[in-house]
Amino acid sequence: MITNINRRQFLQKTGGAIAATPFFLRCAKTVNKPNIVFFIADDMYPDMFNCLPEGKGKNLTPNIDRLAREGTILMNQYVVSPVCTPSRYNCLAGRYASRATNREFLDKTKEQENQTVIQWNSFITEKDKILPHYLGELGYKTAMVGKNHVVEAKGLYQFPDYQADPQQPDIKAKVVENYEKVRSAVLKCGFDYADGLYHNNPNFIGLGKLAVQNLDWITSAGVDFIDQNFATPFFLYFATTVPHQPSEPERSWNADPGVTAMGYINELPDVMPPRHTIPERTKAAGLEGKNKENLLWLDDSLGALLDRLEKYNLMDNTIIFFFNDHGQKAKGTLYQGGIFNPSIIWKKSGFKCGPVCEAPVSNVDFAPTILDFAGFTGETLFDGSSFRQLLNGNKIENRESFYFELGYARAVIKGKYKYYAVRYCGFAKNRTPQQRAEILKEFNYWREFRNMVVVNRDPLKPYSHLMIIPGGGHAENETYGKKPGYFDKDQLYDLETDPDEQNNLAQNLQFQQKLDEMKAELKNISMNYRESLIFKLMDDS
Repeated sequence: MITNINRRQFLQKTGGAIAATPFFLRCAKTVNKPNIVFFIADDMYPDMFNCLPEGKGKNLTPNIDRLAREGTILMNQYVVSPVCTPSRYNCLAGRYASRATNREFLDKTKEQENQTVIQWNSFITEKDKILPHYLGELGYKTAMVGKNHVVEAKGLYQFPDYQADPQQPDIKAKVVENYEKVRSAVLKCGFDYADGLYHNNPNFIGLGKLAVQNLDWITSAGVDFIDQNFATPFFLYFATTVPHQPSEPERSWNADPGVTAMGYINELPDVMPPRHTIPERTKAAGLEGKNKENLLWLDDSLGALLDRLEKYNLMDNTIIFFFNDHGQKAKGTLYQGGIFNPSIIWKKSGFKCGPVCEAPVSNVDFAPTILDFAGFTGETLFDGSSFRQLLNGNKIENRESFYFELGYARAVIKGKYKYYAVRYCGFAKNRTPQQRAEILKEFNYWREFRNMVVVNRDPLKPYSHLMIIPGGGHAENETYGKKPGYFDKDQLYDLETDPDEQNNLAQNLQFQQKLDEMKAELKNISMNYRESLIFKLMDDS
């Protein structure tokens, strides 16, 4: 059994060092530790999954369909912080992103009057002890392949000219230098192998000509890792950059296959079906339309990994997690469309719980569950807990409540009720119209610099829950202002009768007692994790 202890107890036991801590955990004796593949997609909608009601029959994804058919769908999977960086932090650290200790996060917290603000700023550092550290001490070889956006990489060169030619010697050298800094940072965070890496989304490499997807290149790195480590237990964290934007064909599945995050390459990857067959296959299936090709491309990537596992007869002893980084219907908010995000777990013999697990689980539970499968027992710093016994068909003691955090919002679900709080720090509420205009102008400048969509030019619009930018940013724009209670600082919903969160009960006197109870629950969670979960819940100014 894996047990969780708080940070203070852990530091007392280990003398204060985390990453260099001797492994004081007792490990179960296992003959065949399972290989683990953690496949994380980027920005998938429910209608992109054939295994969900919204997407049934709408996608050509035979490999994902196989995982869903033979494995278990976690139908009530939650994501604590529904944008890419903190969600990845949750998965790899097994902890809430507001526990991050990287300098950017700490500086942001201080700047925001000591209120933690979870955005794209919660990075894992080499001082943090995370999942690959534990697995390495169990004898696993570990790898990160694909989209990083969670491990802190310092000192990256910022290109002043977005249109500069990446094949010019001086520019090329800087691209490679940046790539190696990212790779080195990943290796320092407990991984034995790191390649095929995008530090962020392609638009943020820094050069327009490199701002394209290359899933073949990412997949080739994943296949190489399996080739090198098939004889030992391994953990492969495989993160795609699709179907996240850019999604237009000329910048995704039909882009130049020689363009990568480390510049142009001469030897093209050859581990997936030829790209020219992608539209042929989707057309033959009668599934032409937005992102259908990218979804098949993503599925081909998964298929290439499965083929490699088959080649080395590893399927009988491999567990595959297929996780989308967050709910996409309300990304950038803590509404159900952002935090509710079913995932799939597969093993060849299936799980005793059957094809669907209805018990609620959180993405902070992935790390302890993976360690449980690896035969680990002992104490960790995790906020999550293993749900392996659920998959084995057993009941476990469920949390009384589930906690969520993002930007300037916090939420808690307990029973059928959900409390949602939004609080801005004082200086944000007191900005002058001129200050708001200047902030918005600068924000939009950098989006235009990268040829990205600008969603608002009105400086008087209210902030979003994620950012103190007038009108919010692109990530949360699909939901901004769409819910009737969106701009209310306190929101209470009955999820049984109102799953779409259209009726805010916080102003209804009949629910005042329930509102107070849910506020107390959120405050209690913050007290339990008081070393990091700082939120000005009781600030009613």
